Amino acid sequence: MKNLKTLAIAASMSLMFACGEKTDVVESGTYTGTINEVEADKSEIYVKTDDGKLLELYFTDSTSLTKNDEKVAFDQLAEGKKVEVDVEKVGNKLDPKAVRILE
Repeated sequence: MKNLKTLAIAASMSLMFACGEKTDVVESGTYTGTINEVEADKSEIYVKTDDGKLLELYFTDSTSLTKNDEKVAFDQLAEGKKVEVDVEKVGNKLDPKAVRILE
């Protein structure tokens, strides 16, 4: 039983610190920022907004990704790229509806 509790605590901690920082949950809306990290195997990005929030965004089948108004592949995302994201707050998570690469 003790090992199970230890495992549960370890799993929780790894989820909390996956990106090394605490992520923020913001209200639904449009935010501009810079990609802080890309986890291609999870279809996930972390975006540091211009006002200092860190957003954790898991792409879904309905997330649109564009650059210059044209659809692009997920591999076009990279650390340091400037993006604009439309997110919908669902409980304590953010669903990215649209991600636009700005540079």
